[in-house]
Order: sequence, then C-alpha cells, then structure tokens
Amino acid sequence: MNVKVGNTAPDVELDAYVRGAQGPQRLSLSDYRGGWLVLFFYPRDFTFVCPTELVAFEELRGDFEEVGASVVAASTDSYWSHQAWLSSSPVLDGVSYPVLADPAHELAAAYGVLLEDGSAQRGTFVVDPEGVVRYASVTDLNVGRSAGEVLRVVYALQTGGLCPAGWRPGQPTLQAA
Repeated sequence: MNVKVGNTAPDVELDAYVRGAQGPQRLSLSDYRGGWLVLFFYPRDFTFVCPTELVAFEELRGDFEEVGASVVAASTDSYWSHQAWLSSSPVLDGVSYPVLADPAHELAAAYGVLLEDGSAQRGTFVVDPEGVVRYASVTDLNVGRSAGEVLRVVYALQTGGLCPAGWRPGQPTLQAA
C-alpha cells in the first residue's frame, strides 16, 4: 500500500456516478474535508462479491452519516460502466453514495491498490476531517469486507481514546496507566 496511516490522503479529482444526477459528477476527495470519509475500492463492476459490499455500505450509510462520515466507492471502471451496472441491477437499486470512476488508474495507484490487470484490490480507507488517513485495510479479492466493522472503526477513531479489541460504541475506552 502506498498510503500509510498517519499520512495525508491523496487527493484526486474524478468523475463519479451518483444516482439521480444528470451525467458524471466531478468529485475531489478534498470535497470531503471537514468530515470523515470512508473510501472503499472494489475490483470491478458486474462481478459477484462487489455488489454485496456496495449494498452493505448502503444499508449502513445512514449510520455513517450520523457520525459525520461520507461513504464513497471507487473502481477502475468507467463512469459508463458504473451507470450501466448500477442502473441495471435490481440488487444495486438503493446505492445512493458516489461511485468514483478511475479508468486512468490515478486513484487506485495513489492509494496503492492497483493490480497488474488494471483492477483495484478491496482497499478500505478512513480519512479524518483534516485529510489524514486513520485506517487502511486491504483484503483478498475473494473475501468481501464488513461495512459494520468499518463503521465500528469510525466510532472508535472518533473517541480519541484507546479502544481495545472488540470495543463497541458506548463501552469505555482504556486508560493509560
């Protein structure tokens, strides 16, 4: 991974598919400064595991928004591929957050998740309101990630405290001795 926790998040401006918008929407990751950002990469449109992840993040989108976190997905597919996939699959009808199109591989390369075949690894990045990467995870292409775990991480990061393994919102954080 090129992006390391504690480093400033790379800022790339790309077209995004946003349900209901007329044509591509130009978005920059710096547009999300001042709030938390959950950026997740998925390998390709029209695949098997990817829609389960997009739906899982949509199901928790309201929970992310409650804690001031925006969800943004990205793949190396084009805007037109995103539009065709997201508008033709009944499973993906509810996905309402932006899906970035990175056909030139700028974003995937900047975040260190670009594969030799031009697809992206399943990378997940949580960026704080100042634009600093606070969490980074990459999983095998065959294994979908847990949106619930990413939400738990956002909650934990927002405490500013020491959160033990398995910590959940509402539980006490650890105190340094």
